[in-house]
Amino acid sequence: MEKIKSIPVLTEFIFYWEELICSVNINSRRNHFMLWEGREMGVRTLSLSWQFLIVLVLILQILSALDFDPYRVLRVSRTASQADIKKAYKKLAREWHPDKNKDPGAEDKFIQISKAYEILSNEEKRSNFDRYGDAGENPGYHQPQQPQSHHFHHFHDSFYFDESFFHFPFHSERRDSSDEKYLLHFSHYVNEVVPDSFRKPYLIKITSDWCFSCIHIEPVWKEVVQELEGLGVGIGVVHAGYERRLAHHLGAHSTPSILGIINGKISFFHNAVVRENLRQFVESLIPGNLVEKVTDKNYVRFLSGWQQENKPHVLLFDHMPLAPLLYKLTAFAYKDYLSFGYVYVGLRGTQEMTSQYNVNTYTPTMLVFKEHIDKPADVVQARGLKKQTIEDFISQNKYLLASRLTSQKMFHELCPVKRSHRQRKYCVLLLIREGTKSTPDFEAFLSFALANSQDTVRFVHVYSNRQQEFANTLLPSSETFQGKSAVSILERRNTAGKVVYKTLEDPWTGSEKDKFILLGYLDQLRTDPALLSSEAILLDLVDELAPVFFLRWIYSTSEYLSDFWDSVLHNNWREMMPLLSLIFSALFILFGTVIVQAFSDSNEERESRPPEKEVSEKTEKTETCFSKENNSKIPKKGFVEVTELTDVTYMSNLVRLRPGHMNVVLILSNSTKTSLLQKFALEVYTFTGSSCLHFSFLSLDKHREWLEYLLEFAQDAAPIPNQYDKHFLERDYTGYVLALNGHKKYFCLFKPQKTVDEEETIGPCSDLDSSLHLDPLDFVRR
Repeated sequence: MEKIKSIPVLTEFIFYWEELICSVNINSRRNHFMLWEGREMGVRTLSLSWQFLIVLVLILQILSALDFDPYRVLRVSRTASQADIKKAYKKLAREWHPDKNKDPGAEDKFIQISKAYEILSNEEKRSNFDRYGDAGENPGYHQPQQPQSHHFHHFHDSFYFDESFFHFPFHSERRDSSDEKYLLHFSHYVNEVVPDSFRKPYLIKITSDWCFSCIHIEPVWKEVVQELEGLGVGIGVVHAGYERRLAHHLGAHSTPSILGIINGKISFFHNAVVRENLRQFVESLIPGNLVEKVTDKNYVRFLSGWQQENKPHVLLFDHMPLAPLLYKLTAFAYKDYLSFGYVYVGLRGTQEMTSQYNVNTYTPTMLVFKEHIDKPADVVQARGLKKQTIEDFISQNKYLLASRLTSQKMFHELCPVKRSHRQRKYCVLLLIREGTKSTPDFEAFLSFALANSQDTVRFVHVYSNRQQEFANTLLPSSETFQGKSAVSILERRNTAGKVVYKTLEDPWTGSEKDKFILLGYLDQLRTDPALLSSEAILLDLVDELAPVFFLRWIYSTSEYLSDFWDSVLHNNWREMMPLLSLIFSALFILFGTVIVQAFSDSNEERESRPPEKEVSEKTEKTETCFSKENNSKIPKKGFVEVTELTDVTYMSNLVRLRPGHMNVVLILSNSTKTSLLQKFALEVYTFTGSSCLHFSFLSLDKHREWLEYLLEFAQDAAPIPNQYDKHFLERDYTGYVLALNGHKKYFCLFKPQKTVDEEETIGPCSDLDSSLHLDPLDFVRR
């Protein structure tokens, strides 16, 4: 591919020399036109011969330069690692060294091998060679302008051929050549970037061809990338034209777009693309609770947190008001191993700490504390702390002197599986009950660990009451260790839980005798690994620091709500369309149901009105009707209008009553009709002023069966005899009063008592089945 791209340059070079030759020939004719013809022909032939020879030599040199391929020289692939390249170089250098190889071309071959290794061992030179076929500096972005005094023009800078046929200056390969090492593909993003975002934030740019805004932000982007990458921020570039799937997955629908990824969560940058804004954006991605502000008032509490958190604590003393971004990035990367605090030495409330720990306030100082808070376990002090210095300091102090095993993951890290005889790792394990860390036996174990720390020995402890199955496997079955501490030395043999171990015969009390015995075992292990004679299969440790289900549910809900709120405020609306569509669909269905129900009720109300009053007035509510009429019971007429309820008046007087209206029906017989109607009219006369009440009477002789069927739905009225009962026809319902609501289809029953002077309204109201009790055909049949 490099050869193909270099052919236009070679062709242009040949064209230039052809023009030069032609100009020389023309000038030669003009200056020597007076010479005789034979001499002119000889000079011309000689000049052409020399010119052709010069051009041929230059072409051969260019082709030889183009033919040099360091990958082919070292016999490695283009994806070879540095270890493979170094291995191939050593092998070929031994083979072609002039002192060992007497071949005449050995020296030239050795020079080629050395040159190839020089290019491929340097990442910058190797990257330049992969891009341009040359190991020189990158000519893509900062290439100086060609002098305009040349006779020819570099036409390939604006139009040239390669595997994509046409390329113009807007092509990203010519414009953003420095971004190529940051290009992301979908699989690379899913398998590497997302998992790595739980250790460091990523800043990703979405670009494309023919993007003038992308060209505009390039200088700022390059400056920010150079700064943030040195601090430990991951950088990525996505070409939307070639990686449409990844761009759509990220939610970027326009270019240029800049986004950040941390803990697998995507956040978009929405401010002006300037250096300070991008830096603040990256800083805003980091959780704000990772670095605690420490003063004289809270430093004891902060450093004493090692007992609950089971982590060393780090303090940075600096004269800046806010913690540096590099320190925050380090805190995020090691948040699972250490707790971080920041001390602003410019405050008045920090003199006690600076004097107690003898801190130089004029130089940034970092202290790490472990089990003892009165003295730091390690100190680093330097002007302008670099990333590598901080990482080396933190990685050497990731664990306490005697860390507590709280999970299986921590067990794997502190007590790794034996890889070989030279990589043996022993764990000295203290089995102790919770709440006894301040006892002399634990303090003695800490002092022993501090005095005998080795690369091959790691000191840890376990709460035996929290990890009972784990502890019972290592302890003898005797009652000697009941409620007491014990020490075991173990070595892991595989990841399935197999260990070899030896437990001290007596409980651990922290005495000098116990320390002497433990030290003897450790010295003996250096020469005799068979000392660990017992074997066992340890069960996985219980994760003591894992949050309970309720807390995990709360955290998940809060994160979901936070993401949702951020999406509503900032994310592209295209991404929000499915959710918005779902919300509006639910609202439409909800309100649509209410509106349809309201219209259906309105239609029923209109159907229940008498035909002559459909246009005159609208439906009134029951509460409104009674509230107005009950306050004034002044009769509007001098008489009471009582109509007979028959098959003719059934629909108008009962079924089609307007909402809120009721028909009060008196049950009577032919013999009692005159006397009861007079008494009924006298009692209800005072209520005739209400337009919501209507009065009727029902003949028991004509409609007894309908009344019997209706009264079966009374909840607690007097027992209704069955029609097959011999006393069926003897039942007397004379004097019963029914209050019927035809719209709501319910009734209330008044049953007179045996005493004529005493009447009591019985309150039960029963629903009616509209298909059974208010059917006019049923009424006619009965």
